[in-house]
Amino acid sequence: SGKSTLLRCITQLETADSGSITIGGQTISANKNTNKEILLKTGLVFQNFNLFPHFSVRRNITEAQIHVLGKSKEEADRTAEDLLSKMGLLDKADDYPCHLSGGQQQRVSIARSLALNPEVLLFDEPTSALDPELTGEILAVMKDLAKEHMTMIVVTHEMKFAHDVSDKVIFMDAGKILAYGTPEEVLEHSETPRIQKFLSRLNS
Repeated sequence: SGKSTLLRCITQLETADSGSITIGGQTISANKNTNKEILLKTGLVFQNFNLFPHFSVRRNITEAQIHVLGKSKEEADRTAEDLLSKMGLLDKADDYPCHLSGGQQQRVSIARSLALNPEVLLFDEPTSALDPELTGEILAVMKDLAKEHMTMIVVTHEMKFAHDVSDKVIFMDAGKILAYGTPEEVLEHSETPRIQKFLSRLNS
């Protein structure tokens, strides 16, 4: 449908063919060189965690702080510990990703993104690689972030979560936006046949 591609264009892992992206007053147009200002305003949480397997949990979170933000190791460590505490993982700081459950790895991935102080946090189907119990863990973390007014763009098939947490919902199909509006407008009252078909399959 183009949902993940949209996120990759926002974070400039892919180059857009047309149009422009504006975040926090910074704009990058299609086919232009990477805009570092936009990259620093966004954080991306992947569906498959993408943690560095040869780094400890702590170093996964501190590495970009030191080399991208220019923080001292001590300052980066403090941020990492604060975020791990928030995620309930402070006792895992010196473990390696292979020793963590999928839900724990995803929480570390979220902490790593938050460590760079993004204005917008992007989630690419963050629960698709998790079993239902672990999915609940991650959705709870994301709900807490929403309560703290973190701006998030979430690619998800968790319709109840999208309905309960979102201010706005976009429904994409074949690379195009078919609907944009409140959760009620898109997920309850849409008259678009493609959306009705999608929702009827979920509810059957």
